[in-house]
Formats: sequence, C-alpha cells, structure tokens
Amino acid sequence: METILDQLHSNQNIFLTGGAGVGKTTTTRAIIKAFEEEGKKVAKLASTGMAATLIGGQTLHSFLDLGIADSLADLLQRGKFNTKKKIKKLIASMDLLVIDEISMVSADLMEMIHHRIAESDFKGSVLVVGDFLQLPPVVKGYGAIRFAFESETWKALDFKQVTLDINYRTDDSNFIEILNAVRYAQVDEKEHLYLHNLIKPIGEDLSHYTFLYGKNVSASRHNQAQLEFIDSDELSFESQVIRHKSKIEDKEIARFFNDARIEEDLRIKIGAPVLFTRNAWNYFNGERGRIIRAENDTVYVEKMDGYVVKLERAAVSKHKWEEKSIEGKKEMVEVAQFTIHQFPIALAFAITIHKSQGMSIDDLIIESNEIFAPSQFYVALSRAVSPHRLTLIQPGKDWKYLAFVHEKALSFVKQSIVKNPKDF
Repeated sequence: METILDQLHSNQNIFLTGGAGVGKTTTTRAIIKAFEEEGKKVAKLASTGMAATLIGGQTLHSFLDLGIADSLADLLQRGKFNTKKKIKKLIASMDLLVIDEISMVSADLMEMIHHRIAESDFKGSVLVVGDFLQLPPVVKGYGAIRFAFESETWKALDFKQVTLDINYRTDDSNFIEILNAVRYAQVDEKEHLYLHNLIKPIGEDLSHYTFLYGKNVSASRHNQAQLEFIDSDELSFESQVIRHKSKIEDKEIARFFNDARIEEDLRIKIGAPVLFTRNAWNYFNGERGRIIRAENDTVYVEKMDGYVVKLERAAVSKHKWEEKSIEGKKEMVEVAQFTIHQFPIALAFAITIHKSQGMSIDDLIIESNEIFAPSQFYVALSRAVSPHRLTLIQPGKDWKYLAFVHEKALSFVKQSIVKNPKDF
C-alpha cells in the first residue's frame, strides 16, 4: 500500500480496480485511515448514499453541492450565480478526494465533479475505486449509458491504474475461474455446464437461505412471507433520529434511510435470520446470524459459529463540512447534520442485488429471472463465498443472456488491464 500512498502524496491520481472480493473497500479504508492519521483532510464520496455509508462518507451531490443537476450544462444553468465561496473553500481544503463505486458514476457526473474541483483550485489527489464490469450508472428513461471513463475529465485527471487480483471472498479456484468468465461475459459450454449444475432442489424450509432479487418489491414480499412462518411475536424497532441542524427536512432524512440501507422500522422475530449490514471487529457485512433475544436497546444475534453478538444501535450520520474557528484559526470541519441510530442488521430471507453491495453471503439463492442490467448477474454470483452453498433458480433464458456486460465497459477494461505493483 505504500506505493499507492506515495503516489497520492505526490499528486498522482489513482484508479483502484479489480473484480469482486479482491479487497478494494479494505484497501480504500486503509488509505483513508493513513491520510487522516497524518492530519490530512479526506472527502469520502460515492454516487449513492449506500456506497458512501460503507466508507463513512457522503454523496457526491451533497459534498459538491450539485443539487438536482444531471449534467454540467444543467448545473451551469441552475447556478445562475457563482458557486458559493464556502463550497469552493471546502473543496480546496481537501488533500484527497475518494470516489467509491466509480462504475455507477456517469460521464455527466464526472464532468460536474471536474468543474467543481477546477473552479475551487483543488490541489490534492483523486482516488477513484471500483470495477466497470459491475453495476453501471443509473439512466433515466431510455437514455444511453455513458461511463465515467468516457468523459474528458477521465483523461484530464490522468489516473494511474492499480488492479487488485487476489480473490479473498472465496478460495475455490474453479469458482473463481467461472466468476472471471462471467465477469467478461465469456460463457461457453464449460461455463454453461457449471452454472447449470448450480440449479439444485430447494427444500420447503427457506429460512437458511438468502434470496437475491433484482427488484425491491420481490425481496420485501419474500421477507414478509417468511417472517410470518416464525411462531413468535413480531418486534418492531423504530430508528432514532437526532437532528443536529434545525432546518433538515423530513424528506432528506427519508431519502438517506433508503440510500444508506438503514431500516426505518426494523421488524424482526426471535429466531429470525438476519444479515449484518456493516463491518465491525466481531462481524462483517453480509455475515449471517439468528436473533436469540431482544430488549429495548439491545439485540442478541447468534452467528453461524455459535458466537453471540450483543448489538446496540449503531450511529450513522449525514455529514457536511463547515468552517469552524479552532484555536483562533478558521478550518473546514466535518460536522453531522443528523444521526440515525438503528441496529445494523436486516432480515436475511431476501435482499436485492443492489443492496448486497460489498457483502459476502453464505447459503445464497439467486433468482435468475430478475437479472435485467449489465453485469448484474456477475455482482449477484460474486456475493457467494462458496459454490457449494450457492443455488441458482432455473432461468427462462440461456445463461449467456444473463451474463452480459456493457460493450463499452468490456472494451475499456480489456484495454486497460494492469497488474498490481510488486511491492503493493
């Protein structure tokens, strides 16, 4: 990691990439920690609240004050007056901008990012993290997908690429080979047979599995149906919201709940299986457990290895940077607008592929008939820690039509494959 840190310190912009499960988030967190321990300011950003929460940051639109603009022309038209001085001062004060899940950042958003940092005279480094063969930018209506690498900004920032290539999520070499084939949409007879063999009988008891769906409504319906089978009282834990700023609107808090993958009203039962939705020293994002006891402010979750985790509500804050006077000097300080306290768990019966981001999941069932986006099947498949605990629902079409990628993303990745530095 020293190599990357040295390059970032010398103002070399970095593109950190690699397939699922290779440690991109872990490496990113280590880089952020190293910078912050040196007293440097880091903006931890992502296009969605969920991705931003996983690195303890905020959305690009929030930090850069982009409002509802969806293009540079739109931003300039809406911003009839000059950009606020405090926004420029904030951006200029940063030593490092981290942009996670870069595959979901569009070319238009990339141009807006560049406009903001250019007009703010930003002199730090930019670290973008992600895999363009995973989930693409969300497009309104029938618009064409334009990736971040298609923007002039991508060329202007002159990223040096570092590719991580050791899969830490699974150690099954055959499965890793299949994952790589699906990632590149190279599904031939060998891969077809392997995937077909993952279609297995499913027993009546579905409580031991996590279903991955492409649609929110399907995941919600499955969770509610399975919860009703548990013969115990339903418990409801409403999130606690503390407002640090009086002008925060309810709709902004509601949007944060949805984006950050936090249950506004967590409904569980004793005996219900759950997934941890954050990382901590004694559990990880996607790890499975079972509710064995619950009180007003404490929930006890027994993990698969028998270890019992005593959970209290975790604090997740929506932050902004503000100018504060510290020891007579004005500095930009990250402050919370509001904080949500909720248990970092979700029902494990089902989850959407999008919300499974960053998870490693045991006993996984993928609803293959809800695959509709490029690279979505790869993202779902790569959540599994073992093919022996992975089941696929028989799809209504051939595997090659599920394992598809966007041609522009595939072309870019193939042309820019770079291995790790030897000393990384």
